[in-house]
Amino acid sequence: MRKMPEDFSRFGKHFQEAMVQLMLEDRPYCDQITEVLDPNFFELSYLQVFVLKIIDYRKKYLVHPTYKTMITILRTELDGENEVLQQQVKDYFSRIHANTVEDSEYIKVTSLDFCRKQKLKAALIETMNLMQASSFDEISKVINDALSLGTGNEAGYEYLTDFEERYHLKARDPLSTGWDEIDMITQGGLGKREMGVVVAPTGAGKSMVLTALGSNAIKQGKAVVHYTMELSDKVIGRRYDSCITGVPLNDLNTFKDKVYDQISELGGSLVIKEYPTKSASTQSIKSHLEKLKKRGVEVGMIIVDYADLLKPVSMTREKRHDLENIYEELRGIAQIYDCPLWTASQTNRSGLNAEVVTMEAISEAFNKCFVADFICSISRTAQDKVNNTGRMFIAKNRNGPDGIVYPIMADWSCVNMKVLSESTETMQQIEEKSLSEHKASLYQRYKNNKEN
Repeated sequence: MRKMPEDFSRFGKHFQEAMVQLMLEDRPYCDQITEVLDPNFFELSYLQVFVLKIIDYRKKYLVHPTYKTMITILRTELDGENEVLQQQVKDYFSRIHANTVEDSEYIKVTSLDFCRKQKLKAALIETMNLMQASSFDEISKVINDALSLGTGNEAGYEYLTDFEERYHLKARDPLSTGWDEIDMITQGGLGKREMGVVVAPTGAGKSMVLTALGSNAIKQGKAVVHYTMELSDKVIGRRYDSCITGVPLNDLNTFKDKVYDQISELGGSLVIKEYPTKSASTQSIKSHLEKLKKRGVEVGMIIVDYADLLKPVSMTREKRHDLENIYEELRGIAQIYDCPLWTASQTNRSGLNAEVVTMEAISEAFNKCFVADFICSISRTAQDKVNNTGRMFIAKNRNGPDGIVYPIMADWSCVNMKVLSESTETMQQIEEKSLSEHKASLYQRYKNNKEN
């Protein structure tokens, strides 16, 4: 039986290059692998040199190098190597700069497993000598130390070590909402692993807003997965057709060819998955996303229309606790799939005729607000619906200011919404105006009833 080489040559060049790229980009992985890695495991000399530069920098400065730092290192610290090797190192760095590693989890798990086994083999050889001296305590320590290496970064995010990481622009990688005013206060939109919630009373257009957000993501070249628990997938698909092309919903059949031509040129993609109301749980969504992942779909945005209609994974005695758990699980899905997730929530009765819907009007479970990164409400009075107007209130914003009211133009005949400049009215003025209009409405109703 042929003995396998005790280095990474069995995995091939692509595996080794991707592994070194992950060491540079993924600090927790680098923490793990450097505990058990021997640079000589790499069969390619330029990868050995590159890895040594990363390790030396970490030891000397106690922080993880960034791409910008590596540029400086490679310009100034390769003088001791021959010219051919220097060029190979620089060429490799140029290749990975704009490259994304596929199958990163497989590469990380496989490389760690290999390196840990090599460490354990070395420990077992060392214990052979210790056995002759009957140093049982020392034998135990050597074995336990070898087993503990590379087992994980239990320390979490380190404030000083990861200083550069929190200033790296790609950390959040926000996805634009398509509304300049909202992008401005959220530092570019909703980021990876973040959850946004659109709050509105029935009939105000929650699903329309979610469709508008999804359409904008598709235009940005992202793969959007839209889960619908209330409307059919065909209805949602037609709304995307209208939103993306600007063709009114009622005219889609007439301009079908034009619609197809426009959507076929999009850089992104859309998958719509329909579930009957209260039949699907967050586990159903996870299972579906895993199937898409196996088909090679790299999910760029998840939309759940809407969370209140999901079935709890495990039932509790109180509905509010079930809803809290659902929103927490959705936030977890955003983190697992490393993309933004948008959903919606229904208001209680107090939000039906409100001039501005605040978080107090969120139905059933106020605690579901806690896990969201961004919450906006949509309010449209009867007159607003006639005029295609309304208001968006920023109830929560982890990446910027909140408590702001924006006028909106909402033409749902073609699923079109615009967020206008910040309203000059204060919340107090809006609430007083709403109360005044409500009193006038009640007085008019009383007057009409009295006359009849």
